[in-house]
Amino acid sequence: MKAKGILLTAVVFMLCMTANVFAGGKSDSSGSAAASGPVTIELWYGAAVTEAGPPPADWKVLQIIKDKLNINLVLQALPSNEGDQDVKINAAGASNTLPDLFMVRRPVWQNLYKAGLLGPVDDLYAQMPNRTKVQYDADSIANSTINGKSYGLGSPGTIAKNEGVLIRKDWLDKLGLKVPVTTAEYLEVMRAFTTRDPDGNGRADTYGYGAFIEINNNEEGLGRRFDPFFGAFGVAGTWNLVKAEAGLNVRKPAYYDALAYVKSLIDEKVIDPNWSSYGKDDFRAAWKQGRFGIMREQNAAYAAESNYAPFDKNFPNGEWLLIDAPKGPSGKQSVGVYTQAYRIYAVSNKAIQAGKGPAIAKLLEWMSSDEGYFLLGYGEKGVNYNLDANGVPTVAGLPDESKGYTKPEMQPLTQLRNMVYYNGQIELLSRYPTYKAPTSGKTMSALTVLFDMQKRPWTANIGGDTLPNPNADLKRFYEQGVVEFLTGRRALTRDAWTAWVAEFDRLGGLQWEKDGIAAAEANNYLK
Repeated sequence: MKAKGILLTAVVFMLCMTANVFAGGKSDSSGSAAASGPVTIELWYGAAVTEAGPPPADWKVLQIIKDKLNINLVLQALPSNEGDQDVKINAAGASNTLPDLFMVRRPVWQNLYKAGLLGPVDDLYAQMPNRTKVQYDADSIANSTINGKSYGLGSPGTIAKNEGVLIRKDWLDKLGLKVPVTTAEYLEVMRAFTTRDPDGNGRADTYGYGAFIEINNNEEGLGRRFDPFFGAFGVAGTWNLVKAEAGLNVRKPAYYDALAYVKSLIDEKVIDPNWSSYGKDDFRAAWKQGRFGIMREQNAAYAAESNYAPFDKNFPNGEWLLIDAPKGPSGKQSVGVYTQAYRIYAVSNKAIQAGKGPAIAKLLEWMSSDEGYFLLGYGEKGVNYNLDANGVPTVAGLPDESKGYTKPEMQPLTQLRNMVYYNGQIELLSRYPTYKAPTSGKTMSALTVLFDMQKRPWTANIGGDTLPNPNADLKRFYEQGVVEFLTGRRALTRDAWTAWVAEFDRLGGLQWEKDGIAAAEANNYLK
């Protein structure tokens, strides 16, 4: 309640004062763009390790920024608790004392926009070409765009699009089959994997496809393992966030067609029949034991050393191949939906009006240069890190290992690393090293697999995982219903499906859709 009260104060304040705040447009000697000395940029940052404390007062990065960029950088860490962060930023908005550049959570960011306190940053992207290339892609910019203008700089958080469709290439080769492309070709290959003994053991113990039910907020009633089939019909995920088509996919006619296709796979017994009872561990044990030949799997769960080892031991001549998701009757295809969390840094309107935009762009562009990236991300070369043969930071060979960037005592030196990290190759190489599989000797890399997965067709669903959830009764009706249609407990006919959707709507499905669309519109998720 306190935060809401402060925000209301901010809104009222802006309605009364916005016309007067920037009337003069003149800079003063406190560090504005027109001042003769360094431009002062006040930055409120989200600390990488909140318990480690801020960078030291004599942090050499501050002097480098002053000498090279003519910027006096003033740092202040935001509180570690998100609620406290919101209160601090709302209070600054209410008193018109927002810093020049600051990290902000999306709900507060939207309210600051409504109060007129955020500056447009569209002009800054071209002024920082290197940073824009690695930090701000089309989805990021769209996520911070309201009414045609960008009001925030959104850097990537979690790794998106890190799953893909994999097929047993050794089974294809043994049976003389080509990589399937269409849903019809997928069915043919799955049928062969089920009936033609692809592993050559003389037993009918293999299946074309393996899956289990894994549902998150943005993945529909059967979950991500079935999403490639729903993507073939244009209904991957729970929500369609295309503005002209927005709504729940389960209420769209194409959903019935997708469900009917999956039902045909089950009826032909080409899907591992344990799909409805498997948990994640069961599913992963099954593919490592050679139960099925096509699956959707995550890059590290498939290719990381410890995860691939059991399959390699069981099948040293076995080989998985990453392929495109099936293409449906109208040419649609998608591995599934993906969402992306963005870490938003906003520029205050006051800073833009004072002419600080170019200096802020210069600062951020330097942060994404080799010098800035390594200084903020790892510290000082030769003191806090060395580079290995692949250019990846390591603490090996330091004259004083206690000063390695991984040591708790050194973490104040990298408190701004979240402003430069972007899940780039250097960061990912340290997370996903290349290795030799112990039995087969194959060279494996979960990173190479990841990059390949990210190139495949996906359906953007930014924000879909934040939309309202159905109530417990509706959620149960939805998820149980689609399974019952697949398992034969309900007859899958168009009339039966139409009646089920009507009941879904009566139980709250239509209202859930309306609430979700309203939330998507309010958060600028519809594109």
